Amino acid sequence: MKEFFRRTKLTFTPGRGKGDAQVPDNMWVKCKACREIIYQKELHDNLRVCPKCQHHMRLSARERLDLVMVDPDSFEEYDRNLAPTDPLDFVSLDERYTDKLSQTQEKTGLSDAVISGIGSIGGRKVVLAVCDFSFMGASMGSVYGEKMVRAAERAAALSLPLLTINSSGGARMQEGVVSLMQMAKVTLALTRLAAVRQPHIALLVDPCYGGVTASYVSVSDVIIAEPGAEIGFAGKRVIEQTIHQKLPADFQTAEFMLQHGMIDMVVPRSDLRMVLGRLLRLYDAPCSPGSHDLCFPPDPETGPAPASRPDPETVTETAAQAQGGDPPDHCEPAPLSPWDRVQIARHIQRPRTLDYILGLCEDFVEMHGDRRFGDDQAIIGGMASFRGKPVVVIGHQKGHDTRENVRRNFGMPHPEGYRKALRLFHHAEKFGFPVLCFIDTPGANPNKDSEERGQANAIAENILTMGRLQTPIVACVIGEGGSGGALAIGVADRLLMLENSIYSVASPEACASILWRDSSRAPDAAQAMRITAEDLLNLSIVDQVIPEPAGGAHTDSAGVIAAVGKWMCHHLTELRDLGRATLLERRYAKYRAIGYYQEQEAAPLRP
Repeated sequence: MKEFFRRTKLTFTPGRGKGDAQVPDNMWVKCKACREIIYQKELHDNLRVCPKCQHHMRLSARERLDLVMVDPDSFEEYDRNLAPTDPLDFVSLDERYTDKLSQTQEKTGLSDAVISGIGSIGGRKVVLAVCDFSFMGASMGSVYGEKMVRAAERAAALSLPLLTINSSGGARMQEGVVSLMQMAKVTLALTRLAAVRQPHIALLVDPCYGGVTASYVSVSDVIIAEPGAEIGFAGKRVIEQTIHQKLPADFQTAEFMLQHGMIDMVVPRSDLRMVLGRLLRLYDAPCSPGSHDLCFPPDPETGPAPASRPDPETVTETAAQAQGGDPPDHCEPAPLSPWDRVQIARHIQRPRTLDYILGLCEDFVEMHGDRRFGDDQAIIGGMASFRGKPVVVIGHQKGHDTRENVRRNFGMPHPEGYRKALRLFHHAEKFGFPVLCFIDTPGANPNKDSEERGQANAIAENILTMGRLQTPIVACVIGEGGSGGALAIGVADRLLMLENSIYSVASPEACASILWRDSSRAPDAAQAMRITAEDLLNLSIVDQVIPEPAGGAHTDSAGVIAAVGKWMCHHLTELRDLGRATLLERRYAKYRAIGYYQEQEAAPLRP
């Protein structure tokens, strides 16, 4: 009876059986992943993605352009007349390289492995270079390199983004070291693109190996991969033969590379145009310090200005002064104790960084990974549109429940989290995007693995980079500001704090344990360390305190998020006219002025 209900696989080949002569040979195709038989038209309509198991089948370069990438009738091909030669007079097993080229050209209809030109995606022009694996495994030879370089130079000359669709087995052996040098040639060409602040977006499709991943692909501004694409330097088989071990099934897949911080995102083929369109919109409106393009529309008045302190002489006017009034010397005493505020700052329903990003921004594109080791989910960041202008957003991310807190490591970043933030800082500077930072962490992750991977170095590199970053930075403490783990994304032109947030050199529990060997005295430590927003405003550490509703930000998340957005926008608008040199000098002066000391008159030297 069980056999009656068992699903049996089809084993016939449609169109070839007796009596089926009238059925076209190409009406059906078998998915190599799940082995299901698929109607060819259904597969075509699904962009050659298996409707049964979602396996992404390979596309030719022209199929990819027509089916997936560009707007209809928008692609114009360039450099079609470039053809490879045989610089080494190469012969392999009695077959000349020139003969191999001729056979492949006749079979594929291509002159070499890359098609390049200009097209539109969502109405925005972009220079494209698309690899075709069917041409000698899309190996990187002279024509491959030349087409890529010309595409980069054309994009730079026209101030257009460059999109490369990459699939390759590596270097072309038949061209020897000439092939190897294409890695440097193409990578260096990207510096021309960077000089005019245009992005290189790389899409990695199955398979992508060798010199392509070890050159221009891995230094792209954004790296996207299709699901299941095999990506790496050395192939899986080569590694297994070298180490004499069996590798995991998911080794070198797109998902594996995302987990290990090597790519920004894995995007299904059906979503590619949407994601690329969103990226192109963000890059279409670059802005920089000293430019009136960095002009954010003002919000309507929603109430009195929150508490602010006067800046040093070298710093521009504060929000309160901009409203026509003088800021108070100090905040009015609040009925809540510092320990009460610690509890509110740690409330699990308090708005998190992602809540602020989604509440304030449009077109958010999250970017993953440090390109070194992993993707730390305690730090979230990417590009977004804030008040119609592109920004880079970065923040600590806690969870709203225990499961998410565990996944986010309770907002305590590892070194790879800070290095992801570092990569985003550089990205912001390269394209002239302002940076918005949201601080909410108990501190940097203190475990053995973090120390081995250089936690102190990661924090120090971020502090140094933020200090000299040539684009405006506005940061807001939205919960806990724990020690160096907070400062690593908190060196800013303007530092804001929510009323019930805290900022400390160590947690009250840690301070009580260190000083008094009694963690139960944490409330006393919270009082003594002056960690509240009011305290830090009076100490001239923060520039502005944003009020919260009674009970804390979680009682009116939408209202608090709107208020933070309003004042971030205000400060960015104040910073918009500063040239880079002035911006950096005032940032330096801001931190140079922090500190309290007295200087004794030097005693005269004895004769």
